[in-house]
Amino acid sequence: MKGTVDKMRKRYDFSPGRRGPVVAATKNKTRITIRIDDDLLEWFRDQVEDAGGGNYQTMINEALRIYVQTKNEPLEDVVRRVVKDELRKGRSKRASKPTRAA
Repeated sequence: MKGTVDKMRKRYDFSPGRRGPVVAATKNKTRITIRIDDDLLEWFRDQVEDAGGGNYQTMINEALRIYVQTKNEPLEDVVRRVVKDELRKGRSKRASKPTRAA
């Protein structure tokens, strides 16, 4: 093992390297750790996959922002609006996909 480490040290020079995140944090964003139910996280990940890519964390942030902006609106109404919007998006995606010949 020591020989491998010595070979790596000779081959790679990490002396100018710095500790810390590779990518700097975005301004006005804070890195946190939260616990989310598995089914909710899976739903957001599925939404990103169905959309063809993106970031589930951004979607969660957007959902929270919508909730905060409409906090005077009952949560049930917010959920209904979001679900209707997602269903509408799903229908338009299905309508744009070519159908297979039987």
